[in-house]
Amino acid sequence: MLTRSIAATALRLARGFPILVITGPRQSGKTTLARTLFADKPYISLEDPDERAFAQTDPRGFLARFPQGAILDEVQRCPDLFSYLQGVVDARGRMGEFILTGSQQFGLLSSISQSLAGRAGLLQLLPFALEELQAGSVLPASLDEVLLRGSYPPLYDRPLAPGDWLPSYVATYLERDVRQLLAVRDLSQFQRFLKMCAARSGQMLNLSALAADCGITHVTAREWLTVLEASYIVHLLRPYHQNFGKRLVKMPKLYFLDVGLMAYLLGIRDAASLSTHAARGALFETLVVSEWIKRQFNAGQAAELYFWRDNAGHEVDLLIPHGEQFIPVEIKSGATFSSDWSAALRKLSGLFGPTALPPVILYGGSGRYQREDCQVAGWLTLAEPDWLACASPANTTR
Repeated sequence: MLTRSIAATALRLARGFPILVITGPRQSGKTTLARTLFADKPYISLEDPDERAFAQTDPRGFLARFPQGAILDEVQRCPDLFSYLQGVVDARGRMGEFILTGSQQFGLLSSISQSLAGRAGLLQLLPFALEELQAGSVLPASLDEVLLRGSYPPLYDRPLAPGDWLPSYVATYLERDVRQLLAVRDLSQFQRFLKMCAARSGQMLNLSALAADCGITHVTAREWLTVLEASYIVHLLRPYHQNFGKRLVKMPKLYFLDVGLMAYLLGIRDAASLSTHAARGALFETLVVSEWIKRQFNAGQAAELYFWRDNAGHEVDLLIPHGEQFIPVEIKSGATFSSDWSAALRKLSGLFGPTALPPVILYGGSGRYQREDCQVAGWLTLAEPDWLACASPANTTR
């Protein structure tokens, strides 16, 4: 098992809350993390029909089996259990007693806010970060291979190719779980919706156009997208709102949280075809955004990221909060620096004034250096513990 960066955060929260909740997409490693960090606790999966029936019909008796707490996996399958958990942890007054995992954040968050407010620490675990793959010596050597493979754990701890595992993941988890939640009757429509979302990763989200392309209503598209977001398949990146004297675009941008899943849904089956593929830029941008979201989640923080775009089309791909300031980041998949990449960054820095830190250009090449008042960093810096620090003036090479 690769060491997960979120482990230290999980142990810290377990010392301060009676309940630790670990949520994230299916197959992201939640169960493995919980059983590794809390190996002394009994493990119960509520996917097991007998255990689930026991928890539903006799919740007090079910919880009484665990005087020292337990790991309860896929706990969203038994939402009524949360109210009884509240009474148990309040009576015992011990920290880190129960570890709960679940794959659907809307069910978990609703139950936590109703029954476990103030009693549960929440962690969101996504698939492997490049930093974790690098530390485990399994990071693919080429950017194209990273874009094709993505970062779901089964693709690194088993002898599986993306083309073998991802079709099963889509059919077994996405189509089963999401279709059940939405009561989707037409599988082909939902499959088309998934592929259309993948084709729009890195773009402004126009729900009306997305719905029309999929042959569904605007309301249906919104419902389906909400569930994909709650299931950690996609993320909506919000625009940064500040009065620059011009009207800013308010629509969010859509991103997949795993670039390999996105590539599969786009029909890309080998790394060789990626070098000239029309979606390569969107795939690389998706990789960068998802990597920073993982860093924030692993630190126990919310995904506080933005993009900036004005009505004249000037855009900066990513704004990363840094204290009271922002780091503007431009994302380019090309391997050779181009001087026009820094134009939007310089414009934004002028508008932000002292609130903007020196801008960063993250690109598909290698090395780290300073060019035209911008820090330029190759894609491998994403695997460094702090790639923004690696791209700082004090750590540049020409």
